Formats: sequence, C-alpha cells, structure tokens
Amino acid sequence: MSVEKGKVLKLKRGLKNRHIQMIALGGAIGTGLFYGSAESIALVGPAILLSYLLGGFVIYLIMTMMGEMSTHEPVAGAFSHFSYKYWGEFPGFLAGWNYWFLYVLVSMAELSAIGIYVQFWFPEIPMWVSSLFVLIIITILNLFSIRIYGEFEFWFAFVKVMAIILLIALGLYLIIWGVNGATISNLWQYGGFFPFGIKEFLLSLVVVMFSFGGTELIGITAAEADDPQKSIPKAIKQVIWRILLFYILSIAILMILHPWNEIGVDGSPFVIIFQEMGFGIVNTPWGPLNIPATFFNVVVLSAAISVYNSGIYSNGRMLYGLAEQGNAPKVFLKLNRNAAPFMAILFSSLCTLVAVVINFLVPEGAFMRIMSLAVAAATITWGLIVIVQYRFRKQVDGKSLSFKVPFYPFSNFFALGFLILLLIMMTQSGNMKYAVMVMPIWILVLYIGFRIKKQITKPKSSGR
Repeated sequence: MSVEKGKVLKLKRGLKNRHIQMIALGGAIGTGLFYGSAESIALVGPAILLSYLLGGFVIYLIMTMMGEMSTHEPVAGAFSHFSYKYWGEFPGFLAGWNYWFLYVLVSMAELSAIGIYVQFWFPEIPMWVSSLFVLIIITILNLFSIRIYGEFEFWFAFVKVMAIILLIALGLYLIIWGVNGATISNLWQYGGFFPFGIKEFLLSLVVVMFSFGGTELIGITAAEADDPQKSIPKAIKQVIWRILLFYILSIAILMILHPWNEIGVDGSPFVIIFQEMGFGIVNTPWGPLNIPATFFNVVVLSAAISVYNSGIYSNGRMLYGLAEQGNAPKVFLKLNRNAAPFMAILFSSLCTLVAVVINFLVPEGAFMRIMSLAVAAATITWGLIVIVQYRFRKQVDGKSLSFKVPFYPFSNFFALGFLILLLIMMTQSGNMKYAVMVMPIWILVLYIGFRIKKQITKPKSSGR
C-alpha cells in the first residue's frame, strides 16, 4: 500500500557496515560456489584454484571501480546513474536495464537450484513448487523496511559463512587423521595439478566469474548506507579477502578429501562428497541419515535463498533508480509506508516467476540454460563499469577522491582485456555459445526501446 498523496518518502539510509558486507557476501557466495563449482572442477581439475585467484583479482578491481564512484556520489541506482552522467544517455539506459535483467536471470537461476536442493530430501516434490514457495516468501520480506531486509540478509549470509568455516575445520580434521583416504596428494595424483591444458583453464574462468557475480551489489547499497565514504571502502577490502578465502580454501579441502575426478556434476559437491565418504551416518526411525551431507544441503539451500533475496533487493532499487532518471515508468517510484519501492519489487518478482514456468516445462537443464544468459549479461555489466569508471576519472579531480582504484588506468585496460577474453572463451562452450549470440540482439532491443522512449518524452516545442 502506497503512502497518501502529498507525502514524499525517500529511500532510507539504514544499512550498517556489517549489512553491506553480508549483502555482498550473500550475492557472491551462493549457487556458483555450492553448485557450479562441481562443473568447474570437472572442467579443469585442481587448477581451478588458480582460476579463482585470477577471477578474484579481476572482480576486486571491478569492485573498487564501482566503490570509487559510489563513495564519491552515493545515489540510488548508482551504476545506471554513473553510466548516464559520465558517458551518455544510452549507456545509462543500457546499464540500468541490463543490470536489472542480469539479476532477474541470477534470481531465476537461484530459484532453479532451490528446487534441486529440496529434492535431496523430497524427490517427489516438483522443482517448480519449491521455487514458487520461496519466491512468495522472499517477496513479502522485501516489502518491509530496509533495516529488516539488512538483518534478514545478514543472518542468512552469516549461516553460510559459518558453514564454510565449519567445512574447513571439519575438512582439516579429516585430512590430518586421513579419514577415508583423505590426502593432500589428491591435488596432483590424478593427472597432475594442471591435467587438461590452457584452453580448459581459460574456459573455467567463465564458470568462476559467474560465481563471483554479485559483489558489485556494494555500489547499489550506497544510497542506503550509513556513512558510505567509510563503510563502502571498508566493506570492499574485507569482502574480497573473505570471498577468496572461502572459495579457495573450501574447494581445495573438497578436492583433498575426495578425488576430484570422482565428484561428478549431478549436485552440490559439498553434499555429494560427504555422501560418498559415508562419514557421520546415524540410524534414525526413518532410515540412515548422513548428518554432514544433510547439514550442508541445508546450507546450500539457504545460500540459494540468500542470493535470491539479494537479487530481489537489487532489482527493486535499480528499477527505482531507472524511474528517477525517466528511463522506467514512474510507477516504480512508489514507496510503501516502510519506504520500500514496492512496485519495483513486485514487478521484479513477477519477472522471476518465469523460472517457475521453465522448471515446470523443462526441469532438466533449466539451471544451466539460465546461468549461461546470466554470464553474458554480467559481462556487459562489468565491461560498462570498467569503461564508465575510466571516463569518470577523466572528468573528476582524482585528488578529491577518498577511495581510489589501484593502478589506474592500467587496471581498467587489464580488466577490459580479461572480459573480452571471457567472451571469446564463451563462444567455445556449447552451453554458453548461444548466450553470446543473444547479446547483440538484447542490446539492439534496448536501443530500440531507448529510441522509442526518446520519441515519447520529446518536448512538443522541439518540432517548431
């Protein structure tokens, strides 16, 4: 329900530094790690650890580029705003709508994964039923105040972080005692540390970058952050180290516990490994229960819900920012009594409902189809961030910036070259080739929409 006529509400600054860090962690530590890592391990073997190091460095550069602009000018819909202001009208239009589209796709992928995780316990429940249930609950929660959202996401992400720490501790215990053949030599005794070659290594970067998607949410939170000049830089520095620690350590431990070439790609490796090890099984009235596998399935399920929660939050704020710029219908400016952009949230949630339909019609392979499109859209977003920040620095006095990108402008050139390489490698993947082909069509559709919008909003006096 919107506020009464004449009363003006603005997005509130209610996010603390701990909220901002956990929102970024919630966006990055999700299905890409808990489900997609199985695909990347199968693709490149133990060398996946190097892929995460390289991908993590590039993502750190992109995070700092977004953070530099956001701390200088914290606004709602920050990414679209900066593209519009420092490059032009169409780049701003493209940035906003593409980022919104990206997180719709990411949210759809998470909903698809949720159905897979639930079937671990209840194989008779169709995936679309689980997806629909989570969609409804998370949408309702996002309609409450930003403080409630921040607390909800904080604790959701906290559970994930603690679970990964527990995995690391448990894994180290099993490795030290050599339980079920756990040995560090598993990292090189099955074809070596680098078993497949450079092409597969480069191709693995595609899956790795999907895993890191979501960290740029730090820039989106700037308009609702307390003291963004301090909280945003601090969050960026802390989040990137934690993400690299969680990814590299947890995946290394998984491959030490179990031969990497036997993990498979039919579920979360965090669950599959403990199932196959047979560790921690207890008898219950309902039959044998693998406690570690069950626990980590709860974690990967909460991780998917957490990322979906971050996605709905991000989409709502992006549509709000687009509407402020006149690039989306003004109806998305409506706030409820909790100062949440309820129309933007509801519309975004309605779009992710497509995932429920896809899981109903073609449940097999739904996740990979959606993920490939998300990677293509993410590449557009990251490329725009790199270019816009370069133009931003050309127009702003660098001495006035409290937070700066390291190695500018070489960091921009390196990141852009990496993203171009990413696109080239996507054309070599059967799962992602079509997504790269769709990108020019998607940009063309947005350009046509932009031209139509320009004609509609063109002043009547312009033709006189």
